Amino acid sequence: MTTHKGGCHCGRVRFEVDAPAVIAATECNCSICQMSGFLHLIVSSRDFRLLAGEDDLETYTFNTGVAKHRFCRHCGIKSFYIPRSHPDGVSVNIKCLEPSTIERVDVTTFDGRHWEENVAKLSRISD
Repeated sequence: MTTHKGGCHCGRVRFEVDAPAVIAATECNCSICQMSGFLHLIVSSRDFRLLAGEDDLETYTFNTGVAKHRFCRHCGIKSFYIPRSHPDGVSVNIKCLEPSTIERVDVTTFDGRHWEENVAKLSRISD
């Protein structure tokens, strides 16, 4: 495991996440992921640490309200959120990680436009 550092565009929100140097990422085509260009790294909440910016975060929810889309109220970047598929985990936007600790990113696609039919295909978080 590697400790990756990341954050939002303006730097107010900063975090660390423990994940492999070779990252298995998921690209989703649901409406919000498609529009925001989010590239998912889903981890256990214990592998994610918010270092700064809790007071700078806003939360957006829609549909079922389970997903908690957290974004910086200053620059608007969503660098991580609580996903509907893994409400006990965190989905980190790989595009918001510092590249120095990333060896490679392997991307698979997920058909989020048909979420209900495909959610079982997502990997479970290992404990």
